[in-house]
Amino acid sequence: MPIHVAITRKVLPGKEEEFKDALRRFLGDSFLHGGVHGASMITALPGSESREVGILRTFADQAERDAFYNSKLFKDWEAYASTLTEEPVYRELTGLEAWFRSPGAPPRWKMAVATLCGVFPTSLLLSYTIGPLLQELHPALRTLIVAACMVGLLTWVVMPQVTKLLRPWLVR
Repeated sequence: MPIHVAITRKVLPGKEEEFKDALRRFLGDSFLHGGVHGASMITALPGSESREVGILRTFADQAERDAFYNSKLFKDWEAYASTLTEEPVYRELTGLEAWFRSPGAPPRWKMAVATLCGVFPTSLLLSYTIGPLLQELHPALRTLIVAACMVGLLTWVVMPQVTKLLRPWLVR
């Protein structure tokens, strides 16, 4: 299954255009490295004060990701980019957000089954743990608290595990 990495860099003041030009060249050069399946740059709207630039990369697999990040091409880029930006933030995309970056995303019915596999046990857990504690609250507030807990657990705990466990079935 493809590996997706999101990188955020905050460009130093006055270095925005130099960084974007260099990044465009680097993104093109990076496709010469085998296993790189995609790369894109996300910038703020023109006129925005934001100096953050997002980079999304897709690799064939973990071995190709590791080979790319250990390559001379990347190490040279990183050395140069560090003179134009603050420390970058790397985040591997897992769970549902990764499906939107994959060219071969699972069919919707498989995504629905995977989501149900996460939602059902999480809703049971919440109803038995925090449900009794919230009984005295207004129904709208009680629903908001349960929904917030559900979304947080699904996003950062449950769905990354469900998709990892079901990955062979999802990508078939």
